[in-house]
Amino acid sequence: MAHAVGSRNEQGRAQKQKQKQKQKQKQKQKQAQARAAVRRRWWSGWPHWAGYAAAVWSLGYGLAGLYWALGGAGYPFAKAAVERSSGSVLDPSPVAVVAPVIAVVGLVGAVCGVLMARRRCTAGAGRRALLVVGWTLAATLTVAVQDYTLIAVLAFAPLLVVFAFTGVPGPQDGVGDILFWHRDNLLILFVGGVLWTLATLAHQRRAGGLCAHCGRGGRAAAWTTPESAARWGRRAVLVAVLSTVPYEVTRVAWFFGYPLGITDAFLKDMQDTPGLLGIGLGLGLASVVGGVLTHGLIARWGEVWPRWVPFKAGRPVAPATAIVPALLVSVVAVPGGLMMIRAGNQPFGWGTNYPAMLWVVWGAALGAATLAYYLRRRGTCGYCAQG
Repeated sequence: MAHAVGSRNEQGRAQKQKQKQKQKQKQKQKQAQARAAVRRRWWSGWPHWAGYAAAVWSLGYGLAGLYWALGGAGYPFAKAAVERSSGSVLDPSPVAVVAPVIAVVGLVGAVCGVLMARRRCTAGAGRRALLVVGWTLAATLTVAVQDYTLIAVLAFAPLLVVFAFTGVPGPQDGVGDILFWHRDNLLILFVGGVLWTLATLAHQRRAGGLCAHCGRGGRAAAWTTPESAARWGRRAVLVAVLSTVPYEVTRVAWFFGYPLGITDAFLKDMQDTPGLLGIGLGLGLASVVGGVLTHGLIARWGEVWPRWVPFKAGRPVAPATAIVPALLVSVVAVPGGLMMIRAGNQPFGWGTNYPAMLWVVWGAALGAATLAYYLRRRGTCGYCAQG
């Protein structure tokens, strides 16, 4: 009798083990299928190379800082004429103080980037130290030291090509008077900030036992569910669209001769500068178009191409098609707004700076709306097969 009971128990355990093995095999097959479905592009492996890229960037900029500290030319935060300076909080700043700091921070960043890439210091104080360094560098380089250069370059990118042949309206002689070294340096810093954001995000996810590509693996927070994201995403879109209205209204009004928020003399100066009000009108209308596209983050046509779109009608919209440009605009809008806040009130009237101060709200709300869109649209991860 006892022998029969023991035999049945052994059979039960064997069946359970077989079921577990089958489940593991199915899970592995699912992961393999998901990985095979992923389009292998160089950027799809960003969690693996972002740390090394951030380290190389930091080392390069750190060496530049050492060069400037030793008296080399080209220090990007030196005192310069107004038309050749930027609106960065570091412009101007003494080379004897800032250049050595750049050199030290660059060296520290290079070491931390390699540690992140090699998956070291994934627990305890080492993990916290790397995350503090990484997120501090990311926030400093992408936001804190920036001015409106990023959003200006993004908005004027098509016009810059035209200006290279036609000249720039106003007193500038050419594109070189718009993209000079002090501003070019801010673009270089922004690239470094993006690399540090990717490197730190990947390290934080790996150290937390999550998938480095999608961030899943633990218990999902309630606000990240598609249903919840749809609710707060709609509110974020509303805030983002409304925050740009003052900028759009003032620029359109100036073009048609109404000095809304500015003095008559300032409007006359702009009217006397060929092409300047036209550029303002173009930026205002571009902002309106951006507001319409922002609505796509919560609309059906933001997920499926409308019927009037050639060659795409009825096909799903790739999430990256909406996420990448929206995320880029949200990031570059914030430092532009912060610069206007630092500039404060202007003698020409509230219409010059105050509408642009709302770019901080615009950037934050657009970033939230983009995150909500991502949470709703993300499918099964091609690396961890979760979804």
